[in-house]
Amino acid sequence: MNNRERVNAILRYEDYDRMPLVRFGFWRETLHKWLAEGHVTKEQADGWACGNVYDAQLDKKLGFDFNWDYTFYPVGSVDLRWRVLYPPFEKKVVKELPDGIRHVLNEEGAIVVESPDAGGIAAEVGYSLTDRKSWEELYKPRLQFSQEAIDKALVRMNSGEMLPFGSGGREFLQGGDRDFPYVLYGGSMMGELRNWLGLEELTYMAVDDPALLEEMVETVAEQGYQNIKAILDTGAQFDLVYFWEDICYNHGPLVSPPLFNELAGPQYRRLTNLARQYGIDLAFVDCDGLIDSLIPTWMNNGINVMFPIEVGTWGASIKEMREQYGKTLRGVGGMRKIVFAQDKAAVDAEIERLKPLVELGGYIPCPDHHIAPDAEWDNVRYYCDRMHEVFG
Repeated sequence: MNNRERVNAILRYEDYDRMPLVRFGFWRETLHKWLAEGHVTKEQADGWACGNVYDAQLDKKLGFDFNWDYTFYPVGSVDLRWRVLYPPFEKKVVKELPDGIRHVLNEEGAIVVESPDAGGIAAEVGYSLTDRKSWEELYKPRLQFSQEAIDKALVRMNSGEMLPFGSGGREFLQGGDRDFPYVLYGGSMMGELRNWLGLEELTYMAVDDPALLEEMVETVAEQGYQNIKAILDTGAQFDLVYFWEDICYNHGPLVSPPLFNELAGPQYRRLTNLARQYGIDLAFVDCDGLIDSLIPTWMNNGINVMFPIEVGTWGASIKEMREQYGKTLRGVGGMRKIVFAQDKAAVDAEIERLKPLVELGGYIPCPDHHIAPDAEWDNVRYYCDRMHEVFG
């Protein structure tokens, strides 16, 4: 079996020969730390992005089978964070401070703080989307279906090389020779809106202008629908359809669950029904944080795979989710990546914890987020070696 076949078998509770070993990217600072230690090359540290050739090289060096984030984004590319706006905003510096910190307008229209010493996700200090006028002038035109955007989007090949969908990538996706699962991005009902509006304005809008918020959700969902249909009409083949939200934190949702259910639920149902018409019956949502009160909306509207399953401070586990929702709910994630900063004994203990979860079926362990700068190279290598030994 190849890794594509293994993932499809596991998530369908079918027989498989071994568990594929997956991860979900790296912090840039992690790679530069490993560069200083002599484990990776400067080209790999500077040029890495999810899905590119350096990503594939790092898998081989460490012992992972593949990166779970091999996703085809109909708008944009795997090298860029923006997912749906076309064209994206032109990135530019709007303010430079004496200490080297800059305020930068990013591709999504948010103004973020860039610091020479900062890592992780940049803080946001302003937004281009503030009212109906800015929605209709700056955002709604960028959320219309565009065949040009699809043709330009990059498809990752088995080798790690990438080709535009419109010139070679489409043919690759029509073939059956891929050795990793391929995921089609279906969109985001409210997570992207949170990025564009900011959490505070999104919260106010739900009360002050619910009609505008509903229009926004319907617009992004319609773009997702048209993208999915146009791509699958070409004969391109995918194993899963993927949605992104990141609309929760460590105490629960950042939006009202009833509101999320009312606005997002029907749109999820419409898009997952469309994917199933083309034979894609596995749909997963990527939402960080404590997601428990949003799971019913997803499960009732066609989502059947949860990623990540954050162990976090609240101890999320596929076991408890399975007890509540049954085998319809599958999962990817749930591996405590903090053991990478500890020692081999901690790695062994984590693998022992994962054993009974794997035995439940329909579950693939994966570090829930990008591997952080505190991770020790030798511990990550040891984890890969031991996982291959324990799970085949």
